[in-house]
Amino acid sequence: MSKIAIIGATGRAGSQLLEEALRRGHSVTAIARNIASIAERDGVVSRAVDVADSAALQAAVAGHDVVISAAHFASIAASAIIDPVNKAGVKRLLVVGGAGSLLLPDGSRVIDSPGFPAEYKAEASAGSVYLDTLRQEHELDWTFLSPSAEFVEAERTGHFRLGQDHLLFSAEGRSWISFADYAIALIDEVEKPAHRRQRFTVGY
Repeated sequence: MSKIAIIGATGRAGSQLLEEALRRGHSVTAIARNIASIAERDGVVSRAVDVADSAALQAAVAGHDVVISAAHFASIAASAIIDPVNKAGVKRLLVVGGAGSLLLPDGSRVIDSPGFPAEYKAEASAGSVYLDTLRQEHELDWTFLSPSAEFVEAERTGHFRLGQDHLLFSAEGRSWISFADYAIALIDEVEKPAHRRQRFTVGY
């Protein structure tokens, strides 16, 4: 059992990560600005923290084995997560990544493709910067897990594929993953690290 702190635990990815971690018997500290939606139950401690408050975030993550950040990239700089985690002495940071920095078959980035939705560009660009920042990080044992192009509400199946830097497509030509199955892949990485200081991706 690990002590896991989840930043952004009330979001769609964060809430599924919380459920998956509890399902496997881990102890979770759920960190969010508003924790009203987090039910009181065994194995969960809730902490109302604004991630912009570095000292408060440092105090909230201290003493954990792993920190998972599911915070939106466009709303917070990478350093706002990395610095408090380092100062708290937590060695492992896993990040809910984005698909924009993944590569297409021709080697170009998803975010640079002509059909990339304009409304997602700011978040995707910030996610690429976040990944670049992690690649320059020398203290943390980090992992960045990019979802497929479509990150959706769907059933937990336990069946998916892993990749490295290229966008994955299903046999039908769709690039997608559910939040629930994504959570399985990331908690697998918590329990059995296979992508230390790397980005990887998950899809059907």
